[in-house]
Amino acid sequence: MTTLLTNARLIDPEALTETLGTLVVADGKITEILTQPVEKADTFPAGKVVDCEGRCLAPGIVDLGVKIGEPGERHKESFRSAGLAAAAGGVTTIIARPDTNPAIDTPEVLEFVTRRAAEASPVRIRHMAALTKGRQGREMTEIGFLLDAGAIAFTDCDHVVCDTKVLSRALTYAKSLGALVMGHPQEPGLSQGAATTSGKFASLRGLPAVSPMAERIGFDRDMGLIEMTGVRYHFDQITTARALPPLERAKRNGFDVTAGTSIHHLTLNEFDVGDYRTFFKVKPPLRSEDDRLATVEAVASGLIDIISSMHTPQDEESKRLPYEEAASGAVALETFLPAALRLHHAGHMTLPQLFRAMALNPARRLGLPQGRLAVGAPADLVLFDPDAPFVLDRFKLRSKSKNTPFDGQRMEGRVIGTWVGGVRVFGGEA
Repeated sequence: MTTLLTNARLIDPEALTETLGTLVVADGKITEILTQPVEKADTFPAGKVVDCEGRCLAPGIVDLGVKIGEPGERHKESFRSAGLAAAAGGVTTIIARPDTNPAIDTPEVLEFVTRRAAEASPVRIRHMAALTKGRQGREMTEIGFLLDAGAIAFTDCDHVVCDTKVLSRALTYAKSLGALVMGHPQEPGLSQGAATTSGKFASLRGLPAVSPMAERIGFDRDMGLIEMTGVRYHFDQITTARALPPLERAKRNGFDVTAGTSIHHLTLNEFDVGDYRTFFKVKPPLRSEDDRLATVEAVASGLIDIISSMHTPQDEESKRLPYEEAASGAVALETFLPAALRLHHAGHMTLPQLFRAMALNPARRLGLPQGRLAVGAPADLVLFDPDAPFVLDRFKLRSKSKNTPFDGQRMEGRVIGTWVGGVRVFGGEA
């Protein structure tokens, strides 16, 4: 069946353009892109015509670094609930983290979660595997076997490998196999037990804090090992201005390095914690406004390649605790796009720049064909109205957990429809 998506504002993150046109979809792929008005839909093979009514049509978001509760914490998030939330948020490909219980550190566990995801989720889900067994930093996993089983990258998430010899061996082995490693730039000793970023605000609130230098120190340690091994490496969250100059030098010197940041660190700052509001407790902690603006500028310039939701569901019990004891993390699959549109409405980035960071760059880094509006690309698409206002009600989110910092906030940007492989998975009949 052929589907025509007509009268759309086509957001092209490759060409960084925005044009009015029509997308023709058949057999799960984009087959034609027309910039002239379509006079007669019956000139195409029988199918469905979707009038986009001048709204934005962009490649579906590729979200790198999503926590899903299966196995072990299905009460927080299942493949089904995560997939429904993703579809409602315009996320068509989830790159899931291995910080599950047990960790995804063997081919058997990876094959299990791959099968479960394919059965339960309406969107694509690919999995990263742990870099060390149990994410404990003592012994590397069977990287070759995990690659064969479908692992798309390797990471211990926020468990920083402290043993430099173990990490160097793992990176050397990953290099020999061409595997991508994702690391969390943080000095674990300095950041242990921290709930906020050090400064006047943390002192006034009496909260345990960590210096922004902890991120810089962690970055520099990892860069030394990258230089030694030549591994393909992605820093999951760069959130401070201090880490940007060495990142720029690393790229200028030709290392195979990319960097990401989270949507929360681009749109919130340390003052949002307010009166110990635990929904704003994320990892790393929210930074100063100067750090936030520096990070926004780094994304706009392309120095930081990828924006992720860093979706981390937590149940009510783990958030209803004193701030320093509460669990870190926030759900973000459904709020990712409207939160990102704050950057557009504030004039920091164009829509093509946003989708370059949310769709094109993560797909490219992972070697996926998604993230593009191009003939032959998979028809993974999101149709949205960037100006539609609403007040977020966390209890209407499709995620099982409701721990969002945007609860009750005025937001702009509604997803009208989401397609995966040409099949509509949100906003209308399939």
